Amino acid sequence: MYLDAILARHRAAAAADRRDPGALRAAATAAPAPRDFAARLRADAADGLAVIAEIKRRSPSRGDLAPGLDPAEVARDYARGGASCLSVLTDAEAFGGSPEDLAAARAAAGLPVLRKDFTVDVRDVYDARLMGADAVLLIAAALDAPTLRRCLAAAREVGLDALVEVHDAAEVSVALDEGATMVGVNQRDLHTFEVDRGRAAALAERIPAGVLRVAESGVRTEADARALHACGYDAVLVGEGVVTSADRAAAVAALRVAP
Repeated sequence: MYLDAILARHRAAAAADRRDPGALRAAATAAPAPRDFAARLRADAADGLAVIAEIKRRSPSRGDLAPGLDPAEVARDYARGGASCLSVLTDAEAFGGSPEDLAAARAAAGLPVLRKDFTVDVRDVYDARLMGADAVLLIAAALDAPTLRRCLAAAREVGLDALVEVHDAAEVSVALDEGATMVGVNQRDLHTFEVDRGRAAALAERIPAGVLRVAESGVRTEADARALHACGYDAVLVGEGVVTSADRAAAVAALRVAP
């Protein structure tokens, strides 16, 4: 129910958007060069499990997590802990995020940043580039195959990496068929927000070598991280477990497990 309501709001906004996609694409292409999100993950994954650490104030299922956070301060904490990349929520209504949070975090940490939001239109991809993101999230459950294809193409056009998020075997197949080179398995059901910690392990072998494997949600401990690394994951995307920690740098460092 959470996903349906959030997507309905984003789709209504996209339907009302009268901006010219071509003009947005031109502006995005002319923006300062992005950092290489996927390359940073690959480099760090060579020495262990890479960590994408997330900045978010609240969630629909848990309510307030860190409502008063300073995105720049949190980003620096994550960087000190060895985070490879950042993920920043920009959805205001459900997560308390903003494009300003993304810009502040990116400037403070010097790391590549994923815009974490509900992309439903190519204009959302161009907006991600214009607000300074280095990568964009594309949720397979929120996009039909043609729209996913268009959004992946738009990301490539403007130099963004794309993390395609999946929840089951069918979505893995769609993501790969449409050319995804970075696939995130979300262990959280986006309709109920319940976590299934066995989902990433079950789907790992369906993601071929050469495609970056990212496990999302339900990663809290070093043991969780080690289990996912053993399954073949290159990185984990972690939000609640690090943003609510009293020592955010240490929480990130604990997940940077080595072989």
